[in-house]
Amino acid sequence: GDAPELDAVLGGGGWDVGTSFEGPSRPTGPIRLGRNIRYVVLAVLFDDEDRVLMVQEAKLECRGRWYLPAGRMEPGESIVAAMRREVKEETGLECEALTLLALEERGPAWIRFSFLARPTGGTLKTLEEADAESLQATWWAGDPCALPLRAPDILPLLDLATRYRRSPPHPPTLPQDLPCALVCLRLLITFANDTGDLWVLLGTAGTPHLPVVACGTSPDELRGGLRLPVLRLLGDCLAADPPPGPLGLLGLQHCAEGSGGADGICFNVLLSIPASGPGAAPPELRSPALRWWHVEEESLRGRILQRLRTTVPI
Repeated sequence: GDAPELDAVLGGGGWDVGTSFEGPSRPTGPIRLGRNIRYVVLAVLFDDEDRVLMVQEAKLECRGRWYLPAGRMEPGESIVAAMRREVKEETGLECEALTLLALEERGPAWIRFSFLARPTGGTLKTLEEADAESLQATWWAGDPCALPLRAPDILPLLDLATRYRRSPPHPPTLPQDLPCALVCLRLLITFANDTGDLWVLLGTAGTPHLPVVACGTSPDELRGGLRLPVLRLLGDCLAADPPPGPLGLLGLQHCAEGSGGADGICFNVLLSIPASGPGAAPPELRSPALRWWHVEEESLRGRILQRLRTTVPI
């Protein structure tokens, strides 16, 4: 049969991570925020007149420049709570998260969660209320490039937010409250050919399940990005070596103060392996730890194929 977690993961939900991992990366000790990992949150908010909420920076190195509300997550915080706190501290406004817009990463050493949110109260911070968090906040109607920006990396996020409001490219996606000791990826790896056949890669140890790989915390893995453990797993198990398509995020799981104070995250990601030719079968597997499962149920196949086009960009 299929993996029971497939349904939950396709819908943006979560599933218990467990303790067994596929792939060559050996997980080290638990992930601790501020010690061996850094999470950053950022928020894009619009008002009723389509103006975007901008913050004037107070930090010495970028004082007076403008940016979106953003900052580091603190130990014991959930991802959404951190985003709401940063918005409140820097702009004076309360807000509610609508969806994750993008996941940006440079490996487990730096991961940024960018949200689309909506204001729910509070009052806009003025220059009289300037503090160490920010000088002031404003609703900005014009081109953000007309402001002296702290960095241009917010421009693609503003594009994503504008596009999402016009026509959402993926369902609303918010973190699920489930503990995880490590930074890991639960993989929905698909292979589809031109005749409409679809396969999913399943782990075979115990109950059939979507494979889970841990991100190591060695220096090269910390810098290597979230793709590295995925490529290692595929390099180990596929006889041929077709480079997979981009990673897309289906959902993520994190619990503030998880067991033993761990701050790990499980990213549920989707990627496809391209077909080598017409009517192709999935690439041969070298490892008995994994097998291809042919998806025959029409509605499930449709959902998976649809999700291949509608994930949160990484």
